[in-house]
Amino acid sequence: MRPANIVTSVADILAGIAISGILSNGFSIPWLPIVFLAASTACLYGGGIVFNDVFDADLDKIERPERAIPSGAISLQRATTLGSLLLFAGIALAALNSLTSGLLALLVAVFALLYNKFGKHHSFFGPLNMGLCRGFNLLLGLSIVPEMLYSHYYLAIIPVIYIFSITMTSRGEVHGGHAKNLYLAAFLYAIVICAIAYFAFVNDRLLWSLLFLVPFTFMIFRPLLKAIKEPIGKNIGGAVKAGVISLILMDAAWAVTFDALILAFIIAALLPLSIWLSKLFAVT
Repeated sequence: MRPANIVTSVADILAGIAISGILSNGFSIPWLPIVFLAASTACLYGGGIVFNDVFDADLDKIERPERAIPSGAISLQRATTLGSLLLFAGIALAALNSLTSGLLALLVAVFALLYNKFGKHHSFFGPLNMGLCRGFNLLLGLSIVPEMLYSHYYLAIIPVIYIFSITMTSRGEVHGGHAKNLYLAAFLYAIVICAIAYFAFVNDRLLWSLLFLVPFTFMIFRPLLKAIKEPIGKNIGGAVKAGVISLILMDAAWAVTFDALILAFIIAALLPLSIWLSKLFAVT
């Protein structure tokens, strides 16, 4: 279920909630909807990852025999049941907030299954498919105020671009990759950083945003440059792992950009938790 990654999906939800402006409207904090949406994304991400292993069970017997299904830790049937329950729970929990949230959760679940079954085998549509899952996840957080989707839906393009680059990079994780893909990833990373900085500048929050964007940049580029220099599986895997975990800092930058400074620090505080979990459980 990739617990370290699940933490990053919760960070996406909190970033979307910050963008919605609901925390700065002077009213009490809507704890219950926040819990529903955070629990929803945890179930959706966990379920999607379980089905990733379900669909890859035969391939993992050869390439990654240590994973849960090929190692015999869990049967294929039970893994399928677990994944299904998690996805249904994710959709139901989101629907408790609103019908709009439920529909977005359904989209996340559908696109996760599409990626696991078909998308991962395509060099372009696979990364795009995975990027859309994260884009919809940010919108799932934003849907805590459904009306805000009409004015801020376009922000989802940023996590789509970012996850597109990570997914594209991950294709060389097992057998090594090509430096040209890593250079393209570096270019896309730069676009993401500049885009967030632009919105922070427009909202007069650039200095606060840099507090998170600078370490974010360092975390993603340091292993990526190492992989560019030597594009072997180990280095590429390290770049992918750093890219996934660093999502937390990107989400913190989103939060502070939309004047949710306290929430930005709360999101950033999830980083040590995700790093700790990444030492206990696989990230990729």
